[in-house]
Amino acid sequence: MGNRLSKIYTRTGDDGSTGLGDGSRVQKDSPRVAAYGTVDELNSTVGMVLASTGVDEAVREALTQIQHELFDLGGELCIPGMAMIEDADIARLEAVLDTFNEPLPPLKDFILPGGGMAASCCHLARTVCRRAEREVIALRRVEPEVRPQTQRYLNRLSDLLFVLCRVLARAGGHGEVLWQHERRRKPAAS
Repeated sequence: MGNRLSKIYTRTGDDGSTGLGDGSRVQKDSPRVAAYGTVDELNSTVGMVLASTGVDEAVREALTQIQHELFDLGGELCIPGMAMIEDADIARLEAVLDTFNEPLPPLKDFILPGGGMAASCCHLARTVCRRAEREVIALRRVEPEVRPQTQRYLNRLSDLLFVLCRVLARAGGHGEVLWQHERRRKPAAS
């Protein structure tokens, strides 16, 4: 690791700009900063899942690995031209997803966020992941050199997080919260 921060505030961002990993400066509301900032937020929400009680070791291991990969992904977005997320990372996510999804019953209804604290935190992580994916898509539209692996990784991760929501809701004893679509049906007119 390069220079460590010994002083947290620098005042260099007081003008609304921030430094990228390559030393260039951009506005804090640029698409690139929005993308890696949302990935950072996603990593924080994954940390909330890990801080929840009742998360079994297999889920914990998967999410800890994901946190490291999200830090890599954020670094890739922060340093133009950097490549850190590889196809092998995406394939690993798919294998983990298949492992957790295989014992689950097929879905017949939509699931609402809930099912206990760990599952609820995972639902939050899933929705932040979808936003991060949208931010990366927006960034790739204006900076096409951003690698497609970042977008594909986030897409697959949101799928995995959805499956983990189901796993955590069941493991916590709360069960999945199903959308009650029947509640809107009105009796037929006679």
